[in-house]
Amino acid sequence: MFHLIVNSTCGVTLLGAGTVNPQDVDESLTIAPFLVAADGGGDHALALGLHPEAVIGDLDSLSKSAHEQLGARVHRITEQDSTDFAKCLRAIKAPFVMALGFTGLRLDHTLAAMTDLIRSPALVMMLAEREVIIRCPTHIALDLPAGTRVSLFPFGPVTARSTGLRWPLDGIAFAPDSRVGTSNEALGRVEITLEGAALLMLPRENLGAVLQALGVSAP
Repeated sequence: MFHLIVNSTCGVTLLGAGTVNPQDVDESLTIAPFLVAADGGGDHALALGLHPEAVIGDLDSLSKSAHEQLGARVHRITEQDSTDFAKCLRAIKAPFVMALGFTGLRLDHTLAAMTDLIRSPALVMMLAEREVIIRCPTHIALDLPAGTRVSLFPFGPVTARSTGLRWPLDGIAFAPDSRVGTSNEALGRVEITLEGAALLMLPRENLGAVLQALGVSAP
């Protein structure tokens, strides 16, 4: 049984133990200033000179030194049926979460994080090395430069309608074992209406457009 560990009125930057660009962390904290680390992400935070408000996970990767420095801010969740990312998302209440450091080192961890992103009811924007990734809402409108790569990856049967894409989504039955929607291209403003569960992936430089589309603003 999970209990609430973080209750924030502002956005949360959630830092994992995977690949992290320090500039991305700095930018995320301007948007979501409440810093939380997932297990070994606590070491990442300290290495960047940051002290997270909480570290959450099964603590199999947090170093002894980091544990000692962070003391009572460390919260162990011992169950092994979910990832540290999923544990954090269940233990955090916030308007939205900016997630970094959950991709790039191990493919199995990255795939698990993508699955957690689909499963979680929280509003989460994940920053990968080159992409910003979200669970695609039932409707989204994005103001994008012409030529922007737009990828839609289904996590089950998905149907969609679109405007503003070089290859329209209308009438296509998407599924992870048959047809996926990677490497489409924006002609300008893009609108997508979706039925089913899918991840929407855009180049990292389009974070601002994603935030605007989701109604997220920096403090």
